[in-house]
Amino acid sequence: MRFTILPDRGTLDRAAAEIIWEAARAKPDLLICLASGGTPTGMYALLTGAPARLENARYVQLDEWAGVGPDDPASCAAYLQRTMLGPLAVPPERCIDFRGDAPDAAAECRRVAEALEAAGRIDLCILGLGLNGHLALNEPAESFDPFCHIATLAERSRGHPMLAEAAVPVRQGLTLGLGDILRARRILLMVSGAAKRAPLAQLAARRVTPALPASFLWLHGDAVCLCDRDAAADIARDDTEP
Repeated sequence: MRFTILPDRGTLDRAAAEIIWEAARAKPDLLICLASGGTPTGMYALLTGAPARLENARYVQLDEWAGVGPDDPASCAAYLQRTMLGPLAVPPERCIDFRGDAPDAAAECRRVAEALEAAGRIDLCILGLGLNGHLALNEPAESFDPFCHIATLAERSRGHPMLAEAAVPVRQGLTLGLGDILRARRILLMVSGAAKRAPLAQLAARRVTPALPASFLWLHGDAVCLCDRDAAADIARDDTEP
């Protein structure tokens, strides 16, 4: 994994958007895995400002809160519609998404897994870094389900800002597994803000441990971490780009 430290959030957003535009130039129908949360919002705004560059791209949703339907503003699906898919007018047939309110969550995970298998490998997976080092909704644990599954959320994740106004209490999530993520051809991890200093410093230590799910990205052959100076304040500058 390569680390690149950018001076501020805006520069990080622009660098991430350029990576995605470059990938779309090389493969116009690329399959992009989309993360939710505050980190990628500015990048999504840049991408939707140039819709022609992604007119043939396909998308898969990284994760979803269990029990939260797509019409709930707290859902990951609603966030992606507001910030990316809606502004780009992406038709449903070019999206693989989770129904958080599906009556059978296990069956929903199987449906998403089958759709992903039919679509082929993810070309570019966009990720954020959880405060406890989680990746998607793969929480620190002794073992992992490698593929699409129902995840029990850690207490810290249950306090995620997106859930502040959820219509129902959320204790679980539906998520791609680490195996799905590591199968992606390329991975883009975005880390921004002082709140992420501790998990980013742990990640930069290059120790692969289930206590830090994001550390499994060290096993991938083409992963890049873009971080701003606020997030990177506690990491050594060796093996990073300025």
